[in-house]
Amino acid sequence: MKVSEAMSHPAVSLPTNTSLRQVAREMAEYGVGSVLVTEGGALRGIVTDRDLALGALARNLDADEAVDVVMTSPVITVDVTDDIHAAYRTFRRSGFRRLPVVDGHRVVGVLTVDDMLIDVFQRLADLMGPVAWSVLEEPPGPPSTDTRSRGA
Repeated sequence: MKVSEAMSHPAVSLPTNTSLRQVAREMAEYGVGSVLVTEGGALRGIVTDRDLALGALARNLDADEAVDVVMTSPVITVDVTDDIHAAYRTFRRSGFRRLPVVDGHRVVGVLTVDDMLIDVFQRLADLMGPVAWSVLEEPPGPPSTDTRSRGA
């Protein structure tokens, strides 16, 4: 499976001179926890809701400050053609919960830990499907009092 199949897209992006207030508004409007920061189409950073809370509010920054004062830069990314296992490794090494997905130098989406959990649950469902069907074909009855089949 490729990163492109698991990622959320399109990514919400704003220019580096966007105010912290506007970043928070965009996050609320789009229902996202991060915004990519770009300049001239190039990825310059990422800002998360946590960055706003701990980086801006906790430091008493003015809401009109530009987002680049709290964004994380440089940004760790994954490529749209990367195998999903490479993305798992990148998440483990980086400790981040969101990774921008790039196609060359162009940002095409965001891969989140939540996206990865969906992948895990789908794989688990695929694995457990046959087991679940076998259980459904033989519904549980009353507990057996026969101890021979339980190794007693």
